[in-house]
Amino acid sequence: MYYLLDEKYMLRGYEKLPYCLVKRPYNDIIFFNGKAFHALEMCDGTIDLSLPLITDESRETVRQLEEKGIVHACDTPSKLKEGQAYKKYGNRYIRTAHWSITGKCNFRCKHCYMSAPDAKYGELPHETVMDIARQIVDCGIGEVSLTGGEPLVRKDFLEIVELFVKNGVVISQIYSNGNLVTKELLTALDRLGVHPEFNMSYDGDDGWHDWLRGIPNAGKIVLDAFDLCHEMGFPTGSEMCLHKGNLHLLRQSVNTLAKHHCRSLKTNPVSDTELWSRYSADYSISLRELYDAYLEYIPQFFEDGMPVSIMLGGFFSCRRAKTDWEIPSQKQEGNEPCENAVICGHARQTLYISPEGRMLPCMPLSALPMQEDYPLITDIGLAKGLSDSSYMELINTRLSEYLDRNAECRSCEYRWQCAGGCRGSALQYDPDNIMGQDKAVCMLFRGGYADKIRETAEKAVRKLQSAD
Repeated sequence: MYYLLDEKYMLRGYEKLPYCLVKRPYNDIIFFNGKAFHALEMCDGTIDLSLPLITDESRETVRQLEEKGIVHACDTPSKLKEGQAYKKYGNRYIRTAHWSITGKCNFRCKHCYMSAPDAKYGELPHETVMDIARQIVDCGIGEVSLTGGEPLVRKDFLEIVELFVKNGVVISQIYSNGNLVTKELLTALDRLGVHPEFNMSYDGDDGWHDWLRGIPNAGKIVLDAFDLCHEMGFPTGSEMCLHKGNLHLLRQSVNTLAKHHCRSLKTNPVSDTELWSRYSADYSISLRELYDAYLEYIPQFFEDGMPVSIMLGGFFSCRRAKTDWEIPSQKQEGNEPCENAVICGHARQTLYISPEGRMLPCMPLSALPMQEDYPLITDIGLAKGLSDSSYMELINTRLSEYLDRNAECRSCEYRWQCAGGCRGSALQYDPDNIMGQDKAVCMLFRGGYADKIRETAEKAVRKLQSAD
């Protein structure tokens, strides 16, 4: 009896993770141990698994794989499809590349990390960008999200997309201000067979989106873009930057987004960038103001029928039309020691590439001088950067090292629940110390807000369920 790997799967491996399956079309990863993977490799349509030399353990593994639909039996010899055979990449595994393909923008946002209206970081030439795209493919990164600046200002935008499509890389999201989201663009993407989520920021009703984005009618532009995407079958999500001007409009603005078919929203306070400090710092809000506003909104979110999937920073999240909620900053519920956990799980899965081709753990670092401590792909190559570099050193840093550097955190009763918090958030309070304390997560736990979230959300859900 012969067995053949289902055509949805590809045999792959990475440095230190040599045994995995990639499942198309979304490039989901399933990791295996060596014995199970060896049994899987025999399912290439050429090996008769009824032969006496095949162990019972291997046959049992294959049987389990068959039950899961990963392999299937065939009476006669067969062959794997092109691209299914085992390939090992010479670098560490990264799930997603979040890539600023340009530092240019056609809006004038008051808080931009990279001063995009003035093109602080400009954009790399076509040949260099296409080379980085090919390196992403060659390193086995199965998913990209494209951002900027405004990514759609690049004249070669569709060429970049086409390269990824031809090589089976999933384009999960395109971040845009909506101004260049046209029927022609969406039609071109549809012809390429890709329907990424368009994530378009919306910073509030009553003109506040126009104010923050620095362009007249920016609010109408982006709401029309949400409608167009819905009409043409493209999913949408949004992000909202909160400040003194729009904080009181959170509920109203969420419902506006829902009316325009937006599926998800992530909120955060406006980051204290160079631009924001120069022009609009008087609109900044304190953590307490932010958290109190979030607490007020949680029951309103349930009263309004959970109109979008929402993430109020690391404070509270809940899926659209569902009552299951969580506190994103809470890494685990109990106090089980987790010293070997990486200090930033998100960065361990997602690489940010800046407009100049720099490898960073997240976009906020692009606004700080310390970014120069991290490698340029144009200097060392992506594979090297994902093997032996200051970038890999950071994202492999364990919680134990963080606690050794922060005595106050090591003695905190919540240390295993927050697990050091967020490095990007910590830099908001100490821009020169990427291993500093995340004061936002400190207030969440030590300030008693986590308990308040539980009380508020549980009460709101009970009220909703009793009404049914």
